[in-house]
Amino acid sequence: MDNWAGEMEVFVAAAELQSFSAAGRRLKLSPSAVSKLVTRIEDRLGTRLLVRTTRSLLLTPEGEIYLARAQRILADIAETERLVAEGGRATPRGLLRVNASVGFGECYVLPLAGEFLALYPEVRLELSLSDSLIDLIEERTDVAIRVGPMRDSSLKARKLLDSHRITVATPGYIERHGEPKTPADLAAHNCITFTFGRTPGEWPFRDPGVASVYLSPASGNVQAASGSIARHLCLQGLGIARIGKFHVERDLESGALVEVLKDYNPIEPEQFYAVFAGHEHLAARIRAFIDFLAERV
Repeated sequence: MDNWAGEMEVFVAAAELQSFSAAGRRLKLSPSAVSKLVTRIEDRLGTRLLVRTTRSLLLTPEGEIYLARAQRILADIAETERLVAEGGRATPRGLLRVNASVGFGECYVLPLAGEFLALYPEVRLELSLSDSLIDLIEERTDVAIRVGPMRDSSLKARKLLDSHRITVATPGYIERHGEPKTPADLAAHNCITFTFGRTPGEWPFRDPGVASVYLSPASGNVQAASGSIARHLCLQGLGIARIGKFHVERDLESGALVEVLKDYNPIEPEQFYAVFAGHEHLAARIRAFIDFLAERV
């Protein structure tokens, strides 16, 4: 029977250390044995995974894909054995890679990171904030926080938060320019719009008591590439913004921002999910982080 896991371990060591000799020292194998096992994998797959140079080893595009998946498989094997050995009470440990949107990360993940690491001191957290979608497997990410339904059916998700967009401004801005009473009044105001969206220069509203939603023009002298940026611009009193409520909940509580045109808000739901690669034996560090975030958020 082929020992694919053992061969993967050899390949991962060679790829990470960029040397057959160094991989051999780690695994107590000769450099020639390491080279033969890597060649065996390449022959079986029918493709080159490593390019041998006089000084180091370089991954091919196929090698990068194989490395990412091999690392995840080996981590799953180790976590499964640890889970069984500890009778289902595995201690969360190891490297946890998390990706979140800038706004959600700033509002929730960053403020909670210290508490999570204090609860699970054997976990090492690697956090990235980005408003672009990533491939969890290719980016070697354990958990990603995303908005809306998943497009990749191979992934699992757990809902963390229900939110919606609201229209806000600072008390100072309203004092200087007046409060809009209807969406039509926005024509006389500076609106902080986004650089993205199907209709970046229009905001949806609904007249009180009417079900249908319509678009009202919204324009100004500043645009934002994310909700986080729009919030900061709005806090400076530069105009009125229509933004996800989760961005500004603390600002509303403190009075730094106030909601306007509340009766005209169509309440467009925004649902945030923790997305992860589904596995029967989910790593303890991943499960602990998702449970922790769901409880705190």
